[in-house]
Amino acid sequence: MSQFALVWLHLIAAVGWIGGTIFLSLVLAPSYRALASKPDAGALFRTSAKRFRLVVWGAVVVLLLTGPMLVLSHGWPLFEPTRWPSPLRIKLSLVAALLLMTLAHDLVLGPRIRAILALPPDKRAASDQTILAAASWLPRAALVLSLAVLFVAVMLARS
Repeated sequence: MSQFALVWLHLIAAVGWIGGTIFLSLVLAPSYRALASKPDAGALFRTSAKRFRLVVWGAVVVLLLTGPMLVLSHGWPLFEPTRWPSPLRIKLSLVAALLLMTLAHDLVLGPRIRAILALPPDKRAASDQTILAAASWLPRAALVLSLAVLFVAVMLARS
């Protein structure tokens, strides 16, 4: 596969993941909070988030396939990260953290939130209320981390 095609696929996957995160965080979530009392608001948010999850994991697969090929195409040894440029090591560390946050959100926090929201408010424990209050911070942190990945990617491209 040509270098151009690899970069293009890598960028499309990154745009899908990070652009979707920006949309969810800055458009959909605030709109949901503004309309939370409307019966269809929750269904719209859940449906959108579920569809976006497919985009994210599809993007992750593409990034995990194209990333190592791009490393090799630059002549950097794949299994000797100490010989990689600093921006690449930083970027991959940030991506690893972002991937862990995404896994935690999709496999732990998301199911827990759904279980809590299925309970009547008077049946929720104090810890449930804490989880609900803190739940919005993980996607916000992921957004900041995503933007940091983009920043370091530009540094890498310009080095």
